[in-house]
Amino acid sequence: MFAAFCGGFITGKSALANSGDEVQCLAKNIYFEARNQGTIGMMAVATVTMNRVDSPNFPNTVCEVVKQGYYIGSHPIKNRCQFSWYCDGKSDEPKDDDAWFLSHALAFKVYYGWFEKLEWVLDAVYYHADYVQPDWANHKKHIIKIKNHIFYGESR
Repeated sequence: MFAAFCGGFITGKSALANSGDEVQCLAKNIYFEARNQGTIGMMAVATVTMNRVDSPNFPNTVCEVVKQGYYIGSHPIKNRCQFSWYCDGKSDEPKDDDAWFLSHALAFKVYYGWFEKLEWVLDAVYYHADYVQPDWANHKKHIIKIKNHIFYGESR
């Protein structure tokens, strides 16, 4: 659910976090996961990220959701994160200025509730690219395919 916060809206659990950092984490997740997926695909990734924040089955803030994975000390283990870009060993600095600007603008607006969550993926908390077949997908509820991402809800 959305709760009023400073003239906009913000999800209840993430209201406790530093909103600037949270928007930045959401923007990077949108950028690295969906910059080539069009605006609808970017909004779908943003919605899944916020759905995870709102779910009791995932961490309580955007940054915790984005950085969720397996770690050795404070370092994520390569290719063992919920969102592959976060621990793929590549730079986490955006290089496409136009895509970064759009990602950041969408993140800000989604985080503060200027855009509602995307209805098509309202129940989605998982997705993957259509060129991979993760084992977990067989146990989740298929919701929709947008560009080359397939979105899922909790267990069937």
